Amino acid sequence: MTAEIDVLVVGGAGVDTIVHVPELPVPLADSHMIHPGIVTRAGQSGDFVALGTSALGLRTHHIDLIGDDHEGDLVRALHRDHGIALTAVPQPCGTKRAVNLVGPDGRRLSLYDATRWAETDRLPERTLHDLAAASRHAHVVITQPCAHALPVLRAAGVTVSTDLHDWDGTNPYHEPFALAADLVFLSAAALPDPEATLRRIAARGRARVVVATAGADGAFLLHDDELTHVPPAEPPAPVVDSNGAGDAFAAAFLWGWLGGRPPRHCARLGAVAGAYACTVPSTRVAAIGPQALLAGVTGPVPGTVSGG
Repeated sequence: MTAEIDVLVVGGAGVDTIVHVPELPVPLADSHMIHPGIVTRAGQSGDFVALGTSALGLRTHHIDLIGDDHEGDLVRALHRDHGIALTAVPQPCGTKRAVNLVGPDGRRLSLYDATRWAETDRLPERTLHDLAAASRHAHVVITQPCAHALPVLRAAGVTVSTDLHDWDGTNPYHEPFALAADLVFLSAAALPDPEATLRRIAARGRARVVVATAGADGAFLLHDDELTHVPPAEPPAPVVDSNGAGDAFAAAFLWGWLGGRPPRHCARLGAVAGAYACTVPSTRVAAIGPQALLAGVTGPVPGTVSGG
């Protein structure tokens, strides 16, 4: 059967309130004058991956628990305005929301509202299975209750990717995602030894490819037991915010991967998309298109750092 969906994004729909602060950590004071202001907009990790893959021409479908509230209306409007199919499962706790404190250098601190989910939350298995069976690939966000979706996706026979974000390599919450995915992304920010963590994920789980993004230092790609350093891409404009850079990296990597490109080339595409995302103010959403993405991939093929 021909797939109707290229990428099924599972989880990670929500709303962020962006607050620009004079520096991080925020200096203790009675008050601060905030410029350019405080903005609330739809867009969390799953939304950004869906936006990225859709902008690159991949047929994208997003499923998550979403509340009947103002934040849910913003999420539904975001998908409608960008032509992204959305299955919104009712969430009595309300739509996920967070406050992002953004410093002048583009770094951020995210404060997530832990009241917007419950341990008993589940995505309907039949709906999820049917969507997965019609998809080429599923990208799973680590928000609750997506760990429970992993066996359903595996049973449907779809390949799976996930992003562990700033995992420290030991938190047990992330392990089901790390071990069940064929393609694993994570940030190196909290890893004392990125290579050791990448190799441990590959040895213990299903992953054929593991990628650790490292911001201005580029990324590290583990494939076929070889570790490759991927240099950072030059941002096409001043860097204003790092929010969504990892999601953009994952979306561009998936575009290349589903298109049959080698993992090293996919990682270069990811670096270009991540650099582009850093030039987009956190108060709005935008994703790189295929022409600009391919134009940004220049220079020699990344070299191997080490083998097994």
